[in-house]
Amino acid sequence: VPFLHPDLPIWRDDVYHYVGASVVDEQTGFQVQGIIDDVWVTPQGELHIVDYKATSTASEIRLEDEYKQAYKRQMEIYQWIFRKMGFKVSPVGYFVFANAVKNRSFFENKLEFELSILSHHGDDTWVSPTLLEMKTVLESDTLPEANPECEYCEYRRLIKTVE
Repeated sequence: VPFLHPDLPIWRDDVYHYVGASVVDEQTGFQVQGIIDDVWVTPQGELHIVDYKATSTASEIRLEDEYKQAYKRQMEIYQWIFRKMGFKVSPVGYFVFANAVKNRSFFENKLEFELSILSHHGDDTWVSPTLLEMKTVLESDTLPEANPECEYCEYRRLIKTVE
């Protein structure tokens, strides 16, 4: 069931001011915000965060793909924000994928989509420690070591060897 709340247009950024759902983290003073797509509510008043994604793939829609880990983190930040705003938030969020149908013989000036709804059991316990770590890095006079798993860091390291 859609969650009807007077701030929903702000959270979804229906007015294009790029505000979204927003909280100030008490430990860091950081403003954390996110523009959500939708919120569903159970009869018990528990909220489910919903994120819509559009894609065009012949593959099965799955959340295990490497780049979709960012989708999960995004969902967990949204869940964290809504908990900090005082809402009862379910750990289960939903991704609604609209996958463009490719096997049509004619375009006929329209796209058709197949919808898939995938659930994600979020864990936002990493958000607060990550914000604290970010604050520590920002307040430090020294640069942090590059993450060995960071592809961009590795790219920059390789570029420096040829410059």
